[in-house]
Amino acid sequence: MIPTDADPAAPLDAQASGLTASDLPVDGPDLAAFIAGKLCHDFISPSGAIVSGLDLMRDPTAQDMRDDALALIEQSARKMVALVHFARVAFGAATTSERFTARELHDLVAGMTDGGRAALDWRIADGEFSKPQARALVNLAYLTVGALPMGGNAVVQARAENGRLTIEGVADGARARLKPEAVVGLKGERLTEGLAGQWIQPYWLWLTATQAGGTLDLTVEEGRVVLIAVLPA
Repeated sequence: MIPTDADPAAPLDAQASGLTASDLPVDGPDLAAFIAGKLCHDFISPSGAIVSGLDLMRDPTAQDMRDDALALIEQSARKMVALVHFARVAFGAATTSERFTARELHDLVAGMTDGGRAALDWRIADGEFSKPQARALVNLAYLTVGALPMGGNAVVQARAENGRLTIEGVADGARARLKPEAVVGLKGERLTEGLAGQWIQPYWLWLTATQAGGTLDLTVEEGRVVLIAVLPA
């Protein structure tokens, strides 16, 4: 288990972490640049596919591929919309909503993970979540599914007790793993080598949990990855 610097036994409130910008390995313009880079990377694939589909539809020598092009455009447009909705909650201010239902958050994560090799097993039946809780939940769920590149079962659940909200993601699969950059981010450390795109979202999850006055723990075993975030309820 890899604990954050915060004491899990300490009271959980918005000021519990006591972190300032100078305490963080990455903050301000650097943090914004990393997140912007990730979003651009995520958006380029479906947007490029839409352009390719339109090019095919305009090509007079490829009219026999018109149906395929239209299917590509539709699939990519849906992916783009899913990315935008997910990013607004996972990284942004998420419009004027102050609270989110479990169903809304499930749909955001499902929109990002449907069609992949791993199965999302969402075990949060109801309830509402504040912005920091929602941000932590969708990022944790997405990373749990992402820990199963060769397939498996990703269980996401949450429980509130003793003034704390515990969010748990368990990835079970033959090749369950996290890339080294992701482990560095989940520990709240600056990336010194590797790909920033693999680091920023795990770091953002750590930052979200820590600045809310919570903790983030990680356990990696053979065929299993467990992420646990504890935040104020």
